[in-house]
Amino acid sequence: MNTLSYKTVSANRNTVNKEWVLVDADGQTLGRLASKVAMLIRGKYKPNYTPHVDCGDNVVIINAEKIILSGNKWTDKSYIRHTGYPGGQRSLTATELFKKDPTRIVEKAVKGMLPKNKLGNALFKNLNVFAGAEHDKQAQKPKTINLNDLR
Repeated sequence: MNTLSYKTVSANRNTVNKEWVLVDADGQTLGRLASKVAMLIRGKYKPNYTPHVDCGDNVVIINAEKIILSGNKWTDKSYIRHTGYPGGQRSLTATELFKKDPTRIVEKAVKGMLPKNKLGNALFKNLNVFAGAEHDKQAQKPKTINLNDLR
């Protein structure tokens, strides 16, 4: 009997092939960049994507200081945190956070698009953001990718 057998392939830690990817954030809009990077980190562009496994790539983002926010978001968007003490709610605008550390805006945007569980925390460790064009991940030989080519 000659029958085809279609079996669902579920990736695990041993069968996953992780790559290093380099993304240039120069002139990119923050939210569009973050959503595509989150999908790369999650592994959704791969044919063997498995929701409960870290099967995505390691992503290096350079030129985080050259991102674009549309509209009045530089002044209106606020990043809220809490110190843990009563009345300890603090907020920063996007401009203030950008002056402190330009990489944190990109990191916060990508982290907000990852799952809110242990897997999301593990996936977030696969992200490396650098403010300038230089990065310290040359040893991994990251493959440059154009985000505009991704759907």
